[in-house]
Amino acid sequence: MTTPVTVLVADDHPVFRDGLASLLATQPDVEVVGTASDGAEAVRAAVELKPDVVVMDLQMPEMNGIEATRRLSTQLPETKILVFTMGEEDGTVLAAMRAGARGYLVKGASQEEVGRAITTVQAGGLVFGASLAARIAELLSTGGTTDRSPFPELTERELEILDLIAAGRNNAQIASTLYLAPKTVRNNVSNILAKLHATDRADAMIRAREAGLGGS
Repeated sequence: MTTPVTVLVADDHPVFRDGLASLLATQPDVEVVGTASDGAEAVRAAVELKPDVVVMDLQMPEMNGIEATRRLSTQLPETKILVFTMGEEDGTVLAAMRAGARGYLVKGASQEEVGRAITTVQAGGLVFGASLAARIAELLSTGGTTDRSPFPELTERELEILDLIAAGRNNAQIASTLYLAPKTVRNNVSNILAKLHATDRADAMIRAREAGLGGS
């Protein structure tokens, strides 16, 4: 009898998290050993449970999925990370890969596709959604956004917000300038600080200015 793949599901939306965990639990080759509601909890739970695979959302409070992936890749190299998120920005794809993710699927993938992805990454393979495969190959062959940005780990939106931070704008001003909801700006700023390993907003501003941002 084949030993099932042990899985931890990390997502801050309880309906999606619990729904995915329930669906995966119906598959005979998958055993869901736990869930987590944010990146910090995902790291703690993974260290304790040592699952074969962590299905990781990227947009989470406390610690985003990219930072959680980076930490788990260092602390638990045997545990594979499968990113499962809404976004498809090139910068997000590259940041997840650089952090150590072995697969990247967009939410909306079928139960069968997710199941295959889990078993594939657990076996050491790489998995990307069909809509992303060609673009990822192109990003890898061209170096992606590296030549265009001093911060290739950031998405285009995050880079846009960082530029405004470097220009001294506060969150309300950034929201008004980019026609974004204040919560969206706050989430993006949190992601920027985590991805840049910045100690605070001022640290991010200084680094952005040193890289030539904020001049517009």
